Amino acid sequence: MITRHDWSQAEIQALLDLPLMELLWQAQQVHRAANPGYRVQLASLLSVKTGGCEEDCAYCPQSIHHSSDVSGRPELEVELVLARARDARDAGAHRFCMGWAWRDIRDGAPFEAMLAMVRGVRELGLEACVTAGMLTGPQAARLAEAGLTAYNHNLDTSPEHYDRIISTRSYQERLETLERVRTAGIQLCCGGIIGLGESNADRASLLQVLASLDPHPESVPINALVAVEGTPLEDRPAVDPLDLVRMVATARILMPHSRVRLSAGREQLNREAQILCLLAGADSIFYGDTLLTTGNPAVEADRELLAAAGVRVEAEPALAR
Repeated sequence: MITRHDWSQAEIQALLDLPLMELLWQAQQVHRAANPGYRVQLASLLSVKTGGCEEDCAYCPQSIHHSSDVSGRPELEVELVLARARDARDAGAHRFCMGWAWRDIRDGAPFEAMLAMVRGVRELGLEACVTAGMLTGPQAARLAEAGLTAYNHNLDTSPEHYDRIISTRSYQERLETLERVRTAGIQLCCGGIIGLGESNADRASLLQVLASLDPHPESVPINALVAVEGTPLEDRPAVDPLDLVRMVATARILMPHSRVRLSAGREQLNREAQILCLLAGADSIFYGDTLLTTGNPAVEADRELLAAAGVRVEAEPALAR
């Protein structure tokens, strides 16, 4: 299987525009070669520091710029976070993701606590992922030293549509953050959101940026907007589930060996739509009742979904020695 980093936007647009059955057929061929046996990774996500973020992302209820700001919740302590990670592991999760509503990582005690959480999660035998905004080169190096598996920093949308969604951080700053993560030897978790009022060309452009990264991100979350009251996008219509299927399938074709994560917005999908996404090439789901501040299907519902689809999960996490 040839891995490419030179996809043109026109090529990607042509894939997105294919008749759905043809697109699924092509994605299936890639998915079967890259992930024989349909194994899905389960990831759990916890908000460590919630709300009060200086960014003005139009979709986010954690921004101080929106009436939806959910600040006021205390920042979680190390031991509580590790207890939640232990519960996630015991429920079958393989990756534990931790989020901080920051524009950039704070040095000092908050960062030292983050490092302790990363070390603790790794000692539990789980992969550890952090999302906390921008970071410096030295911070990335220290996270790598602590054993961080992956750093999440989504591009959200296309370069062309970006300034309609965020004004407090540039697209270039996002790309520079990704480069610092790569330089430190940490895996990239980087994807985007559909349903932000973008065009089909914007979706193709976002996927082109992701597929042009060399190497491709190890993890590519595909999110559907969850329109939250009090945010500028509260009145956006729900995403057509088949649009999500198309994004998943196209991402799978473009980035054969990346984990394509079915992420935010999954609670709005019925079982059949979720199975279509798995068929299209999604090989990871967030597992647990909450994604930072929005809902997610219950654990038992996910177990039933995967059983109905006949999908196997990754082997149980091994305890660190």
